[in-house]
Amino acid sequence: MSGLDRYRSDDRRALEALYRRTLGAEAAERLKLTWSWERRQNPGARGADAPWVVREGTAIVAALVPRPVRVSLAGTDIRGVWLVDPLVTAERDRQGLQELLVRAAHREHDITLATGLSDATRAVLDRVRAPKAMPLPCLVKPLSRRALRRPDWPQPVNRLVSAVTLPIVKVVARQRPLRESVEVVRRLDGSADELWARAAETIALAVRRDAAYVNWRFAEPPHARYAIAVLRRQGAAAGYVVYRHAHEPRGRVTYVVDFLAVPGDDRALKTLLRWVDREARVADSDKIRCHVLHAGFRKVLRRSGYFGVRSTATLSVKLHDTRATRAFYANTDDWHFTLGDGAVDH
Repeated sequence: MSGLDRYRSDDRRALEALYRRTLGAEAAERLKLTWSWERRQNPGARGADAPWVVREGTAIVAALVPRPVRVSLAGTDIRGVWLVDPLVTAERDRQGLQELLVRAAHREHDITLATGLSDATRAVLDRVRAPKAMPLPCLVKPLSRRALRRPDWPQPVNRLVSAVTLPIVKVVARQRPLRESVEVVRRLDGSADELWARAAETIALAVRRDAAYVNWRFAEPPHARYAIAVLRRQGAAAGYVVYRHAHEPRGRVTYVVDFLAVPGDDRALKTLLRWVDREARVADSDKIRCHVLHAGFRKVLRRSGYFGVRSTATLSVKLHDTRATRAFYANTDDWHFTLGDGAVDH
């Protein structure tokens, strides 16, 4: 008989077997690699409950392993979780186990966050009256004539687009001076906590971005490598940006994975973006891509040569609080979320 239960320390092999059956051998190996980082080193996991599983004898036939996170709501810390799709064995599919797991995880946190969920999981959130998912805006800055090429266009069309847009790209991609001190660091120091404290005062909703979280998320992951650059003023952090370079079918791209500056300090963000421009050119990237929700930050990006494109990334938010009126969900201009926030590593 199947039963909902908490994960126990002796369930590792059974959980790995479930990953192997549902997602494949590579996912099971990734679980082995990241488990300690996700569940023990994660600052948001301190005091968090163990994941939910569904047992059938000694086997685990379904599980939901979300990522615990601390969230700042108008400067007040609350318990949050990044929801992921539940895993269910094929023979137990369509028996309601997905909904059982999602509801169990959903009700034990102050806020539920999610990106990139399947239609089935999204349908469960609809049944628990979670607000509809919102697009996570995407902005792109072209750096070369290859920036606007698309893999689904014929080569002659791509060449024509490159030729027509080249004059515009040259203007947008023009290199500008930094004017302030930026350095690549391995880890953020304690001054990043002071930066977060100042920023959190004017950010309505965001993952808590103190030094412990940023170092865990971007300096310590065993499965991914990021570069972290810090803007310093009088020796203290005034902003940071996290980025990485990757290949795509029609060129090379630099991702602005995450960043933070005090809202209103446009000079700090502009300086960090100019630093990324330089790093992208050194890496021979054709464009820079950034996902960000905060309206003020997006305004600075547009002034720095970025333009909006269609985004396939979405963000779901459900606050378990009486303050979560329709107006709360309607006004997201002061929410700060990036692609680097989510539980799925991009």
